[in-house]
Amino acid sequence: MAKKQPVEVTRSDISNPFVEIQEQIDAICEKANVGDTCRLRLRECERELIVHFPVKMDDGKIYVFTGYRIQHNDTRGPAKGGIRYHPEVTLDETRALAALMTLKAAVVNLPYGGAKGAVACNPKIMSRDELERLTRRYASEIALLIGPEIDIPAPDVGTNPQVMAWIMDTYSMNKGYSVLGVVTGKPIELGGSRGRFEATGRGCMISAQLASKHLGIPLNTARVAVQGFGNVGATAVKLLAQIGCQIIGISDSKGGIFNPNGLDVPKVVRHKKETGSVIDSKDAENITNAELLELDCDILIPAALENQIHQRNAPSVKARMIVEGANGPTTYEAAKILSDKRIFVVPDILANAGGLVVSYFEWVQDLQSFFWSEEEVNNQLRRVLDNAFHEVLEMSQRYKVDMRDAAYMLAIKRIADTMHARGIFP
Repeated sequence: MAKKQPVEVTRSDISNPFVEIQEQIDAICEKANVGDTCRLRLRECERELIVHFPVKMDDGKIYVFTGYRIQHNDTRGPAKGGIRYHPEVTLDETRALAALMTLKAAVVNLPYGGAKGAVACNPKIMSRDELERLTRRYASEIALLIGPEIDIPAPDVGTNPQVMAWIMDTYSMNKGYSVLGVVTGKPIELGGSRGRFEATGRGCMISAQLASKHLGIPLNTARVAVQGFGNVGATAVKLLAQIGCQIIGISDSKGGIFNPNGLDVPKVVRHKKETGSVIDSKDAENITNAELLELDCDILIPAALENQIHQRNAPSVKARMIVEGANGPTTYEAAKILSDKRIFVVPDILANAGGLVVSYFEWVQDLQSFFWSEEEVNNQLRRVLDNAFHEVLEMSQRYKVDMRDAAYMLAIKRIADTMHARGIFP
């Protein structure tokens, strides 16, 4: 019998990401009986900055790059959200990611609103000097919107602690004094928090533990597939392997690998460092990213980019449980299909909130100039995520909705309560 071909994601599968978020907000507000004041405000972003700025490249040529900084909503506190460097970022994608940050902060009950930044560029083909010049110019362009009491950026796809260090230094030079709390995800030497680099991946691992316990899936025999082997995916793989999970599939931007008997994770990590990809690892079969999403496994962790599970491939997903490590890896239509298939999904605004939670810890440490041990950070992270998971689970059971709708309901109810208490100025 011919093997069924996995469904590759194409542009035709992807609708406008911000419109999708707006539709979800409308639907959840109706389910949760939240009034129009909150719904209409959450449908729009409060502030949007688009910048076009020149950067001198190493060959002497001048390129003009386009960047964004979007503040979706700051009702519950300063805006918070990462900065993404990727060649295909768009304004609507950045708006959608900013809205997700608002919901994410609310679902884990942090005093933040949501924001997101992006520059349309390909950091993989740029030198370190080019990245520094781009980052410093972008930071200068958005400096009027950011600050430790206004909007605090962090790393995202294509950025890292070094990029945050350049932003912190650029902002501080313009202020005339060091401002540690202007960004999070910084190097330890600049006020970064211990445990921050691993926090998002660790949060995925904690979410997988909590969901597995609820579903009765023993982790020491669980088969796991992870799409994406950057910071989030690689950290989740290492931590899940340490607690006994069998990692059967891993992929990165170039492709994936599969071994039904389990991959040797340390060897895969070394191979990735040596070659730049997991493909062609020893004792593993090469597969595509699309094939990885359709593997027969207990836990699937999409930790790459958004819209990877869509209405065409969702019917072929075989995982018992999905822990969303990426932002928006599942489209709205696909989420309905997964729910109908009774696949238990820990949604992105809960599953990958570990980075946001430890960013909050870093910000608090910077403001107080009092720093915690890694053990304290990890213990507090587990406490916050454990509370949030069970609050969402309780909401899911009470209203008889899936975990995604329950997470949105919990977040939007909290935001609505805050809006009601604050009122509207003037």
